[in-house]
Amino acid sequence: MEIKTGLIFDMDGTLWDSSLNVARSWTEVLKDCPDAGKKEMTREDIQGVMGMTMTAIAQKFGFSESVMDKCMDYENVYLRQHGGELYPGLEESLNKLQKMLPLYIASNCQTGYIEAFLDHYGFGHFFTDHISFGDNQQNKDVNIRLLAERNGLSRYYYIGDIESDRISTEKAGGIFIHAAYGFGQVPEARYRVSSITELPDLMKDLLRKN
Repeated sequence: MEIKTGLIFDMDGTLWDSSLNVARSWTEVLKDCPDAGKKEMTREDIQGVMGMTMTAIAQKFGFSESVMDKCMDYENVYLRQHGGELYPGLEESLNKLQKMLPLYIASNCQTGYIEAFLDHYGFGHFFTDHISFGDNQQNKDVNIRLLAERNGLSRYYYIGDIESDRISTEKAGGIFIHAAYGFGQVPEARYRVSSITELPDLMKDLLRKN
């Protein structure tokens, strides 16, 4: 039986840091929301909730569902136009990785966020499929497993930057790689890279061994 292996990426803290432009987009929205309470978002505010679902983020900031929806909708528009900060060497690394195995994205973001990233940079050709919390309101472990199942993956690696990514990956039956250049510490990670540019060599070694 042929073993199909895939590499699934987290978004924030792994592929890019969009926190500054997310904060800018939310601030524009909140100025016109008298019931929002908080009127200005900072980069630090956004980085502090990266990796959380929209439901959890709304609870943390005390936003109503309508305010959160407005922030998310405009965020997608803003990021599609302005982008974020790509980690150095990302495009070159994706090009190398794509030649080794199929690439995917699974994120706790809203629908449209991954698409904004792909559209702004023209990176759609790198990725075979993607899934988000906004697509089905499911936790990341469920979505990692769904993505693997619908693409026929027997073995799948997930690269993310925070502890909840590791937990979700292992719960989904995947193999976790820590993006140690991102936002979080994951001391129990078996595999890690300190730069996205290290990932092609690591995957080459892992694919050879397995």
